[in-house]
Amino acid sequence: MSSSEFPEWIEDDLQKLRKAGLFRSRRTFKPLPDGRCLLEGQELVNLSSNDYLNLAHDPRLISLATTALQEMGVGSRASALVSGRTEWHARLEQRLADFEGTDAAILFPSGYAANLGVVSAIAREGDTIYCDRLNHASLVDGSRLAGAKFRVYRHDHLGKLKRELDKTTGDGKTIIVTDSIFSMDGIRAPLGELCNLAEQYQACLVIDEAHATGVWGATGRGLAEELNVESRVTIRVGTLSKGLGTMGGFVAGSNSLIEWLWNRVRTQIYSTALPPAICAAACESLNIITAEPERRQQLHAQSEFLRQELVNRSLLADNTSSGPIIPVILKDPERTMSIAADLQAAGFLVGAIRPPTVPQGTSRLRISVTSAHQRADLDRFLKALDCSLARFAKSR
Repeated sequence: MSSSEFPEWIEDDLQKLRKAGLFRSRRTFKPLPDGRCLLEGQELVNLSSNDYLNLAHDPRLISLATTALQEMGVGSRASALVSGRTEWHARLEQRLADFEGTDAAILFPSGYAANLGVVSAIAREGDTIYCDRLNHASLVDGSRLAGAKFRVYRHDHLGKLKRELDKTTGDGKTIIVTDSIFSMDGIRAPLGELCNLAEQYQACLVIDEAHATGVWGATGRGLAEELNVESRVTIRVGTLSKGLGTMGGFVAGSNSLIEWLWNRVRTQIYSTALPPAICAAACESLNIITAEPERRQQLHAQSEFLRQELVNRSLLADNTSSGPIIPVILKDPERTMSIAADLQAAGFLVGAIRPPTVPQGTSRLRISVTSAHQRADLDRFLKALDCSLARFAKSR
């Protein structure tokens, strides 16, 4: 393909996306405190945020980040493997290890980089990776990048996974990869059953606690803590960009595991380190999560209220999800975008999720509750949603 043909090819593909209702446009967004935001100048209740514990705007995080900015400047300037870690990186690693109850921790520039790097590092040709069909793209991409045999399973059909494991032959490693909370559905992975299978078949179990860190567990360590299976999981990945309100990814584990990852994971070795100010803010997030469990309690109370109201309206099947991620499946991309636009006009920002992020026929509103949202916010949201659904039904 010549360079002169390339722009025409791009435009053709853009037209296909527009016709299918799958075109994504860029918008200007400004996060505000207490679950609000400005979108193209309009103030909205933000029900699209992963800032589950309302920490991103907390003045304690901002103060400590400001201190680190003044001490060390904005950027990290190089990979941590080249220049070394700053004091704030070392503090955060130790704070994460203490929080997770492990020997050590390693940082990544994003949760995506953590998943991509870890999964692609632990597997190689001759190994077999079993990846849940609802896993985040970073886990899928890491599995494919590894060069191992790639198999997809369903967390709600583990009998099929067991039959596949029965067929495993050869000397290669067996690796099972899963999110603990599936990001578009809010569904828990069956970690207990997966641990049983991993132990039965001597498999490595890797879980991503991205949407569970800070949210689940007696101390906020995640779903593995909630289900009391932490010691049975081979590798637990977490992110700092959701419940902790900052950015980055991490793995916490034994000294041997962390040293091996430090030497083998390309997304850590070849990436510029997190800014020191972000590390400082994340340290403070962990302190707050430990000291203020009422944030989790408020989050779950508001989430359960909204979930039950949606179940009562037959918009959500009972017992299909838990926690702050609540999907309302509308199936059709056009309907999804239309109702999201109505909600925005009524003062609410909700994620409108379409393929390829979710499977065909499952376009949805992804409602994301945070501890900042008040019952009055959710009551008004429900009224706006009722009005939009009724309007759309009449227009058809």
